[in-house]
Amino acid sequence: MSDVKSVTMEGLRAKKGYIIDMDGVIYHGNMLLPGVTEFVGWLKRESKAFLFLTNSSERAPRELQQKLARLGLEVNESHFYTSALSTAAFLKHQSPGGSVYVIGEPGLVGALYDAGFTMNEVNPDYVVLGETHSYSFDRIVRAVALVRAGAKLIGTNPDITGPVEGGIAPACKALMAPIEMATGRSAYYLGKPNPLMMRHGLRMLGVDANEAAIIGDRMDTDIVAGVESGIDTVLVLSGVTTEHEMRKFPYRPMYVLGGVGEITPDYKPPAPKA
Repeated sequence: MSDVKSVTMEGLRAKKGYIIDMDGVIYHGNMLLPGVTEFVGWLKRESKAFLFLTNSSERAPRELQQKLARLGLEVNESHFYTSALSTAAFLKHQSPGGSVYVIGEPGLVGALYDAGFTMNEVNPDYVVLGETHSYSFDRIVRAVALVRAGAKLIGTNPDITGPVEGGIAPACKALMAPIEMATGRSAYYLGKPNPLMMRHGLRMLGVDANEAAIIGDRMDTDIVAGVESGIDTVLVLSGVTTEHEMRKFPYRPMYVLGGVGEITPDYKPPAPKA
């Protein structure tokens, strides 16, 4: 490693706080990625502020905490913030005590309930869509009718795809496309790179933008969020973005790493295959 690269990595390691994506950075599905255990151990030993900031809306922070525990990582629930929570906070500010028609999983439904919203399939204030395993033609038809009748359209995040074991799966914006096309309305998307979520993340960390780094696997959410928020950016190639695809974007990450394990000072690259 050259002296210039070493100084650059030391600058990254000297940050006070880290905003970390989960899917494609920490795990794929139910598989922990290489180097993650060492990286999280380093964060704790060095008393770094860190926050898992995920565009996934399926699970609540407690469920994410328990998922990491099952994978062998012990992390306090306070270290998690999701696009479902960001969506609920935004809607609570916009329309306190309103009602929603939701296409999504328990993490999103629970966040909206906690924010004071009721579920409404007749004349809701909002139609809200997040990642879901209960996507169906009937629910799309209902959402289209409600938006055409005046409900405002909200997406928890603008991800088109997300990593899963063995490949990728459609994510929120891909699932939203039929509703947008059928209604002629564009959804408002929370989650990264929306600056509302980034500002909240920095407040939770208790650091300024120049004291933080954002680590993610997506150029169009994680990296652009950092670029637009003045936060140093780290692209890891363990998720959906390849080095070739990275070059198609008009902006660049400050660091490109194979995985988060490379941030730890005692990182040793894997031995080359015979």
